[in-house]
Order: sequence, then structure tokens, then C-alpha cells
Amino acid sequence: MSQGLKYLAAAIAASLAALAASFGNGKVISKTLEGMARQPESAGNLRATMFIGVGLIEAVPILAVVVAFLILFLK
Repeated sequence: MSQGLKYLAAAIAASLAALAASFGNGKVISKTLEGMARQPESAGNLRATMFIGVGLIEAVPILAVVVAFLILFLK
């Protein structure tokens, strides 16, 4: 029973983090494209800021996978 709950907890942690990150990435990218459409002259600055934001958002599921592995393999 305990081992099954570990697997369930790890799966929930990783899947919710992936879901939240994909939602966040979609939101950031759509708002960046909207800003580029409104002010094309600032497209370079918006693109650079978007890449930084997407990189920071992608760090969350990576950390969640680390937490999932800790749940699975620590006593």
C-alpha cells in the first residue's frame, strides 16, 4: 500500500507541474505575440523577455520531477 501511494504521489506531482507549466507557457507566448502585433518595433525586446520567462517557467516541472524522484527513492 505504501509503495503504491509513493508512485501515485510522484505521478501527481510531475503531472500537475507539467500541466501548470504548459498553461503558463501558452499564456506567456500568447501575450508576447499580442504585444508584438500591437507594437512591432518592440518585437526584439519582447522576444528576449519571453525566452527568459519561458526558461524560468520550464524550471518548475524539472524541479517537480526531482521531487517525484525523491518521493520514490528516499525512505
